[in-house]
Amino acid sequence: MDDTTGTGPDLMPVPHTGSESDEVFRQAGLQLDWVDANDGPHRVDEAVARRMLRTIGVPPPDLDERAPVVTRPGRSTGLTGEVRLEHGGTSRLDDVVPADMPLGYHVLLDDAGNERRLVVSPGRCWLPDEPQWGWAVQLYAALSTTSAGIGDLADLRALREWTEELGGGFLLVNPLHAVAPVVPLETSPYLPATRRFRNPVYLRVATGRADPVSPGRVDRDAGWTLKLATLRESYAERDDREGFDAWRAAQGQPLEDFAVWSVLAAEHGGDWRSWPAELRDPTGDAVRDVARDLGDEVEFHAWLQWLLDRQLAEATGGLTVIQDLPIGVSGGGADAWSWQGVLAEGTTVGAPPDALNTVGQDWGSPPFVPWRLRMADYEPFIQSVRATMAGTGGLRIDHVMGLFRLWWIPQGSGPGDGCYVRYPAEDLLDIVCLESHRARAVVVGEDLGTVEDGVTEALEERGILGYRVLWFEDDEPSDWPVLSLASVTTHDLPTVTGLWTGVDVEDQLASSGMDPDDVRAGREELLERLRRGELSASAGPEEAVAHAYARLAEAPSMLLALSLEDALGAPRRPNLPGTTARDNWCIPLPVPVDELVRQHGPPPVLAALRRTAEKA
Repeated sequence: MDDTTGTGPDLMPVPHTGSESDEVFRQAGLQLDWVDANDGPHRVDEAVARRMLRTIGVPPPDLDERAPVVTRPGRSTGLTGEVRLEHGGTSRLDDVVPADMPLGYHVLLDDAGNERRLVVSPGRCWLPDEPQWGWAVQLYAALSTTSAGIGDLADLRALREWTEELGGGFLLVNPLHAVAPVVPLETSPYLPATRRFRNPVYLRVATGRADPVSPGRVDRDAGWTLKLATLRESYAERDDREGFDAWRAAQGQPLEDFAVWSVLAAEHGGDWRSWPAELRDPTGDAVRDVARDLGDEVEFHAWLQWLLDRQLAEATGGLTVIQDLPIGVSGGGADAWSWQGVLAEGTTVGAPPDALNTVGQDWGSPPFVPWRLRMADYEPFIQSVRATMAGTGGLRIDHVMGLFRLWWIPQGSGPGDGCYVRYPAEDLLDIVCLESHRARAVVVGEDLGTVEDGVTEALEERGILGYRVLWFEDDEPSDWPVLSLASVTTHDLPTVTGLWTGVDVEDQLASSGMDPDDVRAGREELLERLRRGELSASAGPEEAVAHAYARLAEAPSMLLALSLEDALGAPRRPNLPGTTARDNWCIPLPVPVDELVRQHGPPPVLAALRRTAEKA
């Protein structure tokens, strides 16, 4: 296929050379020149830029007159007209947004007769009153002796109650979003089928069995098979019709679409792109026939979401549980099926080579086309943010830099052969602020890796906490900003024990394609950061863990995240980016949750934190 020229319904003629070509690329959102994490300048290959331009297509000439207006009270809009308020009534807009105009999603009918969405945001996220500490935990890995192959919402409840007893203020968990309901289940929490609905594998189900915790691997497939059979029995015998029906009606069409997709996925496989042609259109007659003829199955999948909603509420019990919002979804999943035309085809997102991964990363998710997202009134983004923070009081935005720009990788190319595409960051960030304000949810932006100028300042302005990780920071924790979440490590980085003992290096060399010298040099760099202060080279791993968290405790950050892997001396990190030749996302904690919460006194990481606080 020739990617150098082309026209069509969504394609613009692509110039071949000269400054005019550069301007066309920039107007489409392509960033031709960029700087890497080591301040090295780069220029996007022109063939890659042309291919991305063809994928993006041409927005309508009146896009700026039709796209939503995202603003704040007191700001000038340059528009006049009548505003139909979200919750009823009307208001008048005469350029400047009135101070008393309600925050929310309204409809503006301007004086020229154009109708468009008007989003009024507070411009700042909700924040807790005082600093807090909490556990960072991979829920799937937090098995108890009564779990069915995978940590579940009952285990989350046990961790929440334990955290409250110890004086903690939050839990930070992996994404809980649904994947295709077919075995083998997708293992990566960061490649879900949807960012709007949850994974039924996390339901606690009375299976009548008490399986011992597997010492080697989280078994999603066995757990789901066992739970599904029990859930079908419970569904047939349920007596919750009135409550479920009211909840289902309140969820509206998004839930119905997801439930229908789940039914079709169970029948035809988890990738809608391989389904019979007539089922690929979610608004088509064939899909409506399925919704009608298999109504009981559709209801079953909607009912699972109701159970998840109830169990999650019981598990959190009012404690802040910061849920993770992945950067995207599977191209074959429910959201991609529902929002065809908004997502780019033949393209995935990732990251260029950086300190985190020297060969770059491809995360496998198709990106939103920026102008198409605007034409969709930002609804796919709004629904994803709202659903992920719903009822739990916290949101972590994975790779928050993706709200500013995303690294697009053409199909068939490596991560190093991509380019950046820019997004309407001001609008997206203010939408996050509005949803945070409504849900009273703290928001954390994971800003690790290649971070361009201006991102940190934009997050701070809106009260979005940045990330500070001991492994990456040159500054001492005592100098980290208050508006941050501070941690020693993350799920993509070595545990303290793994780093200190060398197990993590062995793991990398056995399962990644990275250069051995780079791996060993990376370890030495992290060890140098860890040893700062009084840590002898002859210290054992427990001493190294205690030392790391005593240093972390010096941070004035709003949130201090303590890794459960570190607390239990686990040598292996949950995920090694860039490799599939490893049991990523399947490594259980070394101690069952019910045994952990019965132990006397806090773990060493918390003891070190408290000792440091007492000295301050």
